[in-house]
Amino acid sequence: MDRMLYIAMTGAQQTLRTQAIISHNLANVSTVGFRKDLEDFRSMPVFSTDGMPTRVFSMTERPGIDLTQAHIMTTGRDLDIAVQGEGWIAIQAPDGEEAYTRAGDLQLDVNGQLTTATGHPVLGNAGPIAIPPAEKIDIGEDGTISIRPLGEAATEIVVVGRIRLVKPTAENPLYKDAYGFMRTKDGAAAPPDAEVKLVTGALEGSNVNPADMLVSMIQASRHFEMQIKMISAAQENANSADQLLKLE
Repeated sequence: MDRMLYIAMTGAQQTLRTQAIISHNLANVSTVGFRKDLEDFRSMPVFSTDGMPTRVFSMTERPGIDLTQAHIMTTGRDLDIAVQGEGWIAIQAPDGEEAYTRAGDLQLDVNGQLTTATGHPVLGNAGPIAIPPAEKIDIGEDGTISIRPLGEAATEIVVVGRIRLVKPTAENPLYKDAYGFMRTKDGAAAPPDAEVKLVTGALEGSNVNPADMLVSMIQASRHFEMQIKMISAAQENANSADQLLKLE
């Protein structure tokens, strides 16, 4: 009886975690460069220090993220960039370490520093990129940033930096950190990759499919209802057993 109750209880608990992951994906349907979190639901044995496993429990885990490229939308804005195919834009995370993103809706802060829309510095080969006052800013497909300084002729073009573009290898894969950025598994900075190219004046959307996520949410809700019914059935069985014992 208690085994049935334990399995149903852990199943309901982990289904709530599954719903949390799905809700997070749905909340980021419109987030630029977002990569969908995957979820996996499986059973695990409970090991006792005094004997053999006697129970199993359900577990929801996030085995990774979906790296499928999303739709690229043309915006025409000079500081909007999208990564073509595989590759990532290097940024400085809140803890000061190097991290990676596909969100290319870049901005200039009051000090002329190039940042993401959330204010995190974009990195070049020599650190955060600063852009002096300019009439026009151009970002090349290789990440090179060129400007026309204030008051200069249209032919006066100055290169002020290059966005660090990387493509981590399978030997040092990426994972999503608590800030929602990608990092290498060993924490080392990935080397720049000249094969990574940008589309300028464009943004990559989220790769979350809202219809798929809504179906997954409905399925998770039904699983939760089923597990709650199992808990109720276990309680009813226990009550019936008590009644039979009283008759004796």
